[in-house]
Amino acid sequence: MRKLSLLLLLLLTTNCFAQDLTYVRKTLNTLTSPELWGRGYTKKGMTKAADFIAGEFKSFGLLPMDGKTYKQQFNFSANTFPGKMDLSINGKKLVPGKDFIVEQASRGISATAELEQKDSLNFLAPANRLLITLADKLTWSVAQNVNDYTQILVKKTALTASPQKVEVNIENLFIPEFKASNICAIVKGTKNPDSVIVITAHYDHLGGMGKETYFPGANDNGSGVSFLLSLAKYYAANPQKYSIAFICFAGEEAGILGSKYFTENPLIPLKNIRFLFNVDMVGTGETGATVVNATQYPKEFALLNQVNDAGKLLVKINARGKAANSDHYFFTEKGVPAFFLYTQGGISAYHDVFDRAETLPLTVYENLFKLFTGFNKALMN
Repeated sequence: MRKLSLLLLLLLTTNCFAQDLTYVRKTLNTLTSPELWGRGYTKKGMTKAADFIAGEFKSFGLLPMDGKTYKQQFNFSANTFPGKMDLSINGKKLVPGKDFIVEQASRGISATAELEQKDSLNFLAPANRLLITLADKLTWSVAQNVNDYTQILVKKTALTASPQKVEVNIENLFIPEFKASNICAIVKGTKNPDSVIVITAHYDHLGGMGKETYFPGANDNGSGVSFLLSLAKYYAANPQKYSIAFICFAGEEAGILGSKYFTENPLIPLKNIRFLFNVDMVGTGETGATVVNATQYPKEFALLNQVNDAGKLLVKINARGKAANSDHYFFTEKGVPAFFLYTQGGISAYHDVFDRAETLPLTVYENLFKLFTGFNKALMN
């Protein structure tokens, strides 16, 4: 009987998924476009992404969470690479992003030097404080500081011989107070507006490395933001008895800074949050999904699985314990019950230039939508 009730809830909370998927694809293409430049720290990428998300919330009819503005502004430091990004090794010009990346805390450098081999992977120009490291995969990130040396990671397959001579011209710019914003909106509940279910996703990514290379960040986390916006669109048209709130965080890639700031400066009382669901990297799903904090909140995890089993939605939902690996973490530390869900299978691109919109299968998008709306409905009941 309980499974039948859950199945009925699923049927009542789903609408035209074909159109939703079209919206998600369009949104994902926008979020990963050159115009938004990796939603990062150069060419106003993060600011443009914030404006786009705030505009979507407004067009759906969601209210600003504080009743005034969708943007919760905060600052943090960031090392950026807006200018020159030139590297030649053994006379061969290498392509940024595909052949090499600069370690994110590196200082800028302009030099021509002979390299000393330290071991099979590391080659050094001591006078220039330059380190060349060979790597199987190029994985970039964001740094809040600048080292007193430069490290460049070069893909092993980009060279046919060991590095001997290097010509490099790389510019960095350290920004002590980079301005960012969390984007926060809410659909007021019809019966219990002070009880809130919160759905979150970080919208920032790595931005660009030089003037011509950017990191699209499709799965991480254009997929989560697109999914969140589709839920915001649905709930704006279908208000629930609880309030449904949405937060797109900045600064996640720099150390889950946006969610930390929000929990220290909440726009709604944290005690009013019945449950928080954070999504990050949900563009795949062939082998199921994993939920962080599943062991912390066994009743809610059991309910999630009941909804999943009733609708035969995902092939498997794996349970994982507590982890400080995304924006749910600081909410949990403040006593807010929260899950972090990510899907598995499909593409392996991560923090590189190959995480593009066209590579994402969005395998379980429609079923994930049903899982979330079904879980939220069951939670409110």
